[in-house]
Amino acid sequence: MRILTSILATVLASPTLAKSFDRPIPQSQSATAEFWFALSSVALIAALVLVQRLVARK
Repeated sequence: MRILTSILATVLASPTLAKSFDRPIPQSQSATAEFWFALSSVALIAALVLVQRLVARK
């Protein structure tokens, strides 16, 4: 039974049955996504400036 199991596992795991890897194609960003990314970047920079000013006071 062990031999049958090992033979079956070897046959099922062979590369001939494996599916080839299809590399994902990156999607381009929409104008809306770029707008929200720019807005969030500005908000992050503003928050960092605010924190820096608060820390510099003390």
